[in-house]
Amino acid sequence: MPLYEMTSDAFRPLSQASFADLKLRERDDLQRLLRTQIEVLGDDFYVLTEEFSDWDDSRRRIDLLAIDTQANLVVIELKRTNDGGHMELQAIRYASMVSAMTFERAESIHGEFLARIGEPTEEARTRMLTFLGWEEPDEEAFAPDVRIMLVSEDFGKELTTAVLWLRERDIDIRCVRLRPYQDGEKRLIDVQQIIPLPEANEYQVQLREKGQVGRKKRAERYELRLKFWQGLVAIAHNRHTRHANIKPGAYHWLGASSGIRGLGFNYVIVQEYGLAELYIDRGEAGENKRIFDQLHARKDEIEKAFGGTLLWERLEAKRACRIKHVLENGGYRSPESEWPTIQSEMVDTMTKLEAALKRDLAALGL
Repeated sequence: MPLYEMTSDAFRPLSQASFADLKLRERDDLQRLLRTQIEVLGDDFYVLTEEFSDWDDSRRRIDLLAIDTQANLVVIELKRTNDGGHMELQAIRYASMVSAMTFERAESIHGEFLARIGEPTEEARTRMLTFLGWEEPDEEAFAPDVRIMLVSEDFGKELTTAVLWLRERDIDIRCVRLRPYQDGEKRLIDVQQIIPLPEANEYQVQLREKGQVGRKKRAERYELRLKFWQGLVAIAHNRHTRHANIKPGAYHWLGASSGIRGLGFNYVIVQEYGLAELYIDRGEAGENKRIFDQLHARKDEIEKAFGGTLLWERLEAKRACRIKHVLENGGYRSPESEWPTIQSEMVDTMTKLEAALKRDLAALGL
């Protein structure tokens, strides 16, 4: 969209230019102005230094290094090109290089920066603490994260695609477009944050937080189930059952072959209950249903041998079938003190299920 001057008679479009046309340079113009007027990019930044290169390869320099009000470091990369080049790759490298910076080191480099621009070096600590609202340095709270801000005349599709992908993975990286215009002797700059859109930023933060909570809960489930299966396999090993040498996993089921392809004896555990089942899936629905029907024809005899009722699920809308028994004495969310009882009953149930089906599985002739 063009930029307009509004007069009493009309909207007058201004001529879009480029930094190259206006003979504006990255370091001598854009960087020089932004280092003392960083509020152009946002009012929550404070510049620590420019051209930072505290590593072996001195050719690699962070254009501007800042902090935000949460004490995060902010790597600011500038380009005067209309596609941004490969600045996101540079910025990621720089972010990793400064991620372990301490408050003491930041104070030191800020003092050096103040001296270079003719400001009192000894004010470095006071200025940083004032900006952060701290009474004294707090190393544990300093630099909990590193943010990235890419600033360019415009951005190419490859770069914006990469930035969006990184943001989906909880990397705080942003794109700010500085679009130059010329109006006679005047040089104007339209400053717009394009990724993320300011209006959508709060919503995206909420989505990221929701995703983080979801990942944390999944990790907790995986950890609990793995621990539960480890205890169950230990019992199976002591009793020399079919699942004695199965490696425990983190999923909701633990299976072992019956000795017939596609027919497995599985344990299943959810939050409130567990079960033991024969799962039938040889890859073709018709064959699975025929096997199920053959076993179901002997339902009474099999349940008598099992010593209780079973759930016979032909699963008409699915390819597989199963025969199972549900144990409602608890699941993996039960207190861990109750797990041994639950695990022992699951192993007992599986042993009975295998014995009840042994004759009929052999009669299948598979």
